[in-house]
Amino acid sequence: MSTPPESPPSPEPMRSPAASLVRKTAYIAAPGTIVFALLYYFGSLYIKAYYTTLGVLPEDLAFSIQGTVANSTDVIFLPVCVFLIGGLMSFLVLGRLTRRLDGPGQDARRRTTINWLLLLGVGVVLLGFGAFVWEVLPTERAQRFLPALIVAAGATLAVFAVHVRLTARTSARDRPPSDNRLWLVGGTLLLALLALSLFYDMSQYVAAVARGDARVRTDGGYRDAQVVVVHSRVPLAHYAPGITPRDRGPGFGPYRYEYRGFRIIAKAPNRFYLVSHTSRWESRVVLALPDDGTVWMEIRGVM
Repeated sequence: MSTPPESPPSPEPMRSPAASLVRKTAYIAAPGTIVFALLYYFGSLYIKAYYTTLGVLPEDLAFSIQGTVANSTDVIFLPVCVFLIGGLMSFLVLGRLTRRLDGPGQDARRRTTINWLLLLGVGVVLLGFGAFVWEVLPTERAQRFLPALIVAAGATLAVFAVHVRLTARTSARDRPPSDNRLWLVGGTLLLALLALSLFYDMSQYVAAVARGDARVRTDGGYRDAQVVVVHSRVPLAHYAPGITPRDRGPGFGPYRYEYRGFRIIAKAPNRFYLVSHTSRWESRVVLALPDDGTVWMEIRGVM
């Protein structure tokens, strides 16, 4: 009796080079998109806080996407480096802790460490939320930054506990699959809480730096701003100190009124934002002139 011939093995599905290229591109593009979105967000936050402090409407300035992103790179460089160094140190500590508690012979010691880390982390998180809700910290700067940092520290400790629990080599009966899934979900939520806390603190830091930069520029008398001479068809009503007006008379063309002592701090598509060269933080006055043909600016450069 003859045996039926064996059927040839089915060929493996061919993967097209185009599909492989698309998949590799997605691995690169997805993180790049997130980073670009964060840069744009922090740049727009800096622009809003900076120009609002100066007395300029940031919605009028119409910054481009490239200009918005460029405003974020300098301000976030230092905190990002601090976060990266802190993450590296935490990674090294976590790796050393995991190695010391690994193995079946460390079950009791590992459970004790996990419990203490988890309880301490949750307690610190609750402490941070309490400081955030009830505003118990003594200074405004501490109230602005410390609660989120406390929450991030507590979430880090709790993540340590979850990592030790999920990666340690133990017996099968000590780690049922359903229990591992619960720990994995808890660790994911803790990581989300950690990222949200750091994001909140970064936003507060960018806004504080922007307001500080605007304050320094105002106290310095806007030395980096361009000096302009304003020529107007009609007299300008303003309260800016240190401005020298001049009426050239009715025979001097349409722009008979001249004003010296202004500096231009921003230009919107439909208006100019001017300040006096003597303006300081305590006596700041911003003049918004419409760009409708009533005035023209003679730019003298930076003095």
